[in-house]
Parts: sequence; C-alpha cells; structure tokens
Amino acid sequence: MMENFPSAASQGRAHLASRSSEGQQDFQRYEFKYLLNARLREGIETEVRHFMRYDGHVHRSLENAYIVRSLYFDDPYSSAFYEKIDGIMERQKFRLRTYGSDWEPSLPIFLETKGRTNERTYKHRIAVRYEHLDLLTTPSQCWKLVDSYKQSALVEKFIYDTDRRNISARVLVDYLRRPYVSDYDSNFRVTFDHAVKSCVAKSLYPPEGSVNWKECVAGWTILEVKFDRRMPKWFHRILQNFELRRVSISKFCLGMKQCGIAEDLS
Repeated sequence: MMENFPSAASQGRAHLASRSSEGQQDFQRYEFKYLLNARLREGIETEVRHFMRYDGHVHRSLENAYIVRSLYFDDPYSSAFYEKIDGIMERQKFRLRTYGSDWEPSLPIFLETKGRTNERTYKHRIAVRYEHLDLLTTPSQCWKLVDSYKQSALVEKFIYDTDRRNISARVLVDYLRRPYVSDYDSNFRVTFDHAVKSCVAKSLYPPEGSVNWKECVAGWTILEVKFDRRMPKWFHRILQNFELRRVSISKFCLGMKQCGIAEDLS
C-alpha cells in the first residue's frame, strides 16, 4: 500500500478559462501528453526552467509540487472508460476535484465535467461545498442539490446523468503535479505529474485504511502541455531535441484498469 500524500492548503487553479453564470468556469484548450522516464523528465524540466516558473500554488515540502485528487464517475458499463479507450472524438465524464488528501476549509472542491470535441479539450466546473459531498456521491440523494445550485446547468446535467445513466463514483486518483507557467504567454502551461495512485472509492475522502491504493505507471512522469492555439517555438524545439512523441494516456483509465474495474480489450 502506498502512503498518502501530505495535505497542504491551496487555491483553485484557473487558466484559459472564462466564467459563465452561477460561478461556473469554462475551459477550452489543446492538451498534449507525453510519457517520460526519469532521464527524460530531468532533461526536459531543466530546459523548461529557462523559460517558465513554478505557478504560485506549489509547496516546497512536496518538492515544488501540489496534490491533485480526483473522484471519477462512470456508469455500470464503464462507458466513459471505453469511450476514451476507443478514441471517441466527442465524449465527457464527471469528476470531483480537490487539491489535498484531507479536507481543509481553505481547499476548493469542484464538480467538473471534462470532455473532448475533435482535437480540443473542454472543461466546465463549479465550486461545491464540503457539506454537499455526501449528496454528490449518493445517487438516490443528489436531486436535493437542485435548490443549492439553482440555474447551474452543470449540476442539473450531473443529476440527470446520475438518474438516467446511473453514473456513480467509481475510482479515486491522486498524484503530485509540478506546474510551470509563463510570464509571456498566460495561455501556455506545462505540468509534470508523477506518483500517480488509484483506489476503488465511493467518496472523495474515504476513511484512512479503508481503501487499497495501487501505483499507476510507477517510476514514470506524465508531461501535459496545455495551450490555446499553438505552443511556443522554443518548446517545440525541446520536443524535437528529445524526440518526444505524443501519447494517449488518461489517469482515469489508468486508475480504472489498475483497480480492476474495467479492462482494455483493444
């Protein structure tokens, strides 16, 4: 069993985002991913530091990273999992996201839907209250959220999918993220994600000792590159110099497979 990450206070991350009604944030961008061994990660990160800096939410105690925790939802047939595996161009899934392994009042909690339309990734999210987590993860009770999030299309869609598509919490995924931002291009972001682990869970904060954490892609780092229209020329040269090739990799799918919830039959 892996050790839980230490918790630390953080604020919500928002980039390439716009706001819609009722506090919802809407993101739309390209997301390219690469899988790095230790040698590649060290070399690429050294180059990136010449052009970018850590974002303002990292913690020195976590080696200039922060925790990302996501509780993913899917239906009994693992439809979201297989849509990703099969490369369906238009797809979406729901998750709860926060930035610590233990609840703290200063930590935001978001209900998010993330999907893809053709080559572009989109994400919609709304902040939810800690006291509503039980409603969000209890399918028979989530309809009670309507009065608390009036006129939120995102919450309404989540309630609809819980009732009609029978989605429920399936897998919890934690990892450490070391993020870089640019002072010259606010729409360009690079993150190095490592120590990915997952477990079968029905809540965002399962009781300590009640779940069995499993490592995912142990020893590897997932490099994510996020941008609006095009990546900078200097970063494109880094990709060429290190001969990197994009990969299709999903922490949600890694967690589902590692926990034995769904199997990649392709």
